[in-house]
Amino acid sequence: MEFKNNKPIFLQIAEHICDGILQGTYTEGERLPSVREYAAEVEVNANTIVRSYEWLSQKGIIFNKRGMGYFASQGAKETVRESLREAFFQETLPEFVGQMQKLGITVEEVEQAINTQS
Repeated sequence: MEFKNNKPIFLQIAEHICDGILQGTYTEGERLPSVREYAAEVEVNANTIVRSYEWLSQKGIIFNKRGMGYFASQGAKETVRESLREAFFQETLPEFVGQMQKLGITVEEVEQAINTQS
């Protein structure tokens, strides 16, 4: 996993896990890799994974079964999807629209570009 400098590593790891939930890598009720396993896999300190898992746990995306590890929560996929949709509408879309306005790009041009990619 390659990390970017513009965001804390623990959040990038959390986002990667969320992507895995959306893509079906981790299904609801399924155990996630242990902290040590995941730390070795992505080559970070175990404390970074703990921080990622705690953040995801606070969001209700995963939960901890004492002595057994972390598991994807029931409804995790929908929770992740709703969270990402909210972030898209609050952060990404306003930035995108601002760029469109600066560049004089119309909605029709965007639709045409989308249709040519499909």
